[in-house]
Amino acid sequence: MDEIEIPQYFICPISLQIMKDPVTAVTGITYDRESIEQWLKTSKHTTCPVTKQALPSDSDLTPNHTLWRLIRAWSAANASNGMDLIPTPKTPVSKSRVVKLIRDFEVPSLYMNALKKMEVLAKDNERKRKCLEEAGVPKAVILLLITCHRQGKISCLEQALRILHLIWTPCSEIKALVNQNCDFIDCLTWILLCETENPVIVRTHVMVILKRVIEVTNSRLLEKLKPEFFKQMLRVLKSKTSQQATKSALHILIQTCQWGRNKSKMMDANVIFELIEFELEKPEKHVTELIINLLAHLCSCADGRAQFLGHAGSIAMVAKRILRVSPATDDRAVQILKSISKYAATKHVLVEMLKVGAVTKLCMVMQADCAANVKEKAREILGLHSNLWNGSPCIAVYLLTRYQR
Repeated sequence: MDEIEIPQYFICPISLQIMKDPVTAVTGITYDRESIEQWLKTSKHTTCPVTKQALPSDSDLTPNHTLWRLIRAWSAANASNGMDLIPTPKTPVSKSRVVKLIRDFEVPSLYMNALKKMEVLAKDNERKRKCLEEAGVPKAVILLLITCHRQGKISCLEQALRILHLIWTPCSEIKALVNQNCDFIDCLTWILLCETENPVIVRTHVMVILKRVIEVTNSRLLEKLKPEFFKQMLRVLKSKTSQQATKSALHILIQTCQWGRNKSKMMDANVIFELIEFELEKPEKHVTELIINLLAHLCSCADGRAQFLGHAGSIAMVAKRILRVSPATDDRAVQILKSISKYAATKHVLVEMLKVGAVTKLCMVMQADCAANVKEKAREILGLHSNLWNGSPCIAVYLLTRYQR
């Protein structure tokens, strides 16, 4: 193989490998399709690598059939020397073909086959996914899922979700569609209740898509979320469907709790108790960060603080996480203790903070390498109840100890 002399014009200027699918750019230079598409996708300045002329990322790449036939013939002639036969390039997907597949959604006997073909295209490469996006597939799949919800059909859910998971893009058309009403959010909530063949895959895809939907949903719709929506988010957390689904559910709850009466709806669903129970099982670091962040939001209201204190392990759990997870968790955990000590500081609560080590941790924060705003919050909490806590010998001991991170 090393002794074979490869014609220079068979070599891609980018990869310096034999071209398997030669295409010619508008600048007249031929490249291997995969290499030039990757270049156009990742390069900050979309220029021709050889001529340095402008080469827009959406510019046409014309298949060089003549060169491909020459490379193919040459590779076949050198097969005895160990040269692999150059395969036939896959036919590029056309927008007209994708539009035809979208039209098949309207025919009951054809839409399943159309979904299968779309899924194959979406899984293939970035170029085909881009073509699906430009042809309007995300919108078509969303409308198909909404129709399935209205008609109670579940046969196509998994494939439709797989496609949307692969090609979701928050373009203006999609934003406008999901913000018309709550139909798509209601649809995704319904799918979480459906009995499907692969429930873990389906629910994980639903949660990832739902997180993306919530990120582009306007405040008017977020304020109208139904109590059932929050019950389903809690169900996903309790079922531990997958790490991805768990993180998506927590992101969704954080994003939505700040609008309308959503905090109250979460209280009704007993979210705080379940969050504390989940955290007591010591999940991975990022999950802990999300849980403590969400608890900080929920403890900003009286009902949230009441539910938080209703769990026997709440204060101890939060105190234990301080200085053990991340700076972001330190900030949110101290904020929780601040909300409790400022607005729900009964004598029983203050004594418990002392007993479970929360006060000690606040003293350690004052000495540790924490952000200035976190130290200021800790100082404020200690100052609020210094009369009660000053008599504790543990405070004096820890104030003399430099905590090592």
